[in-house]
Amino acid sequence: MPFGSEDDKGATGAAKFVTSTVGNTVGGLGKTVGGVVGAGGRGIGQTVTAATGSAGKPVGEAIESLGNGVENGANNVSKGVEDAGKWK
Repeated sequence: MPFGSEDDKGATGAAKFVTSTVGNTVGGLGKTVGGVVGAGGRGIGQTVTAATGSAGKPVGEAIESLGNGVENGANNVSKGVEDAGKWK
């Protein structure tokens, strides 16, 4: 079976190449930003908890949870962008 198909030639093939490249790039950047924000949120939350003990634990855990939520959201959106770039 040859690589690709008849549907992947001409304008359709070019469009798929462009959307795939853009989708993968934007998706990768989104995951990177989400990972950085998530790690930052976890780090700040753990610092708050460690510095304040049980009194600040709810605040520290809330910051960690917020960072995790942003990271998960960015990953989900990025996956959707990558899938769209793959015409899924």
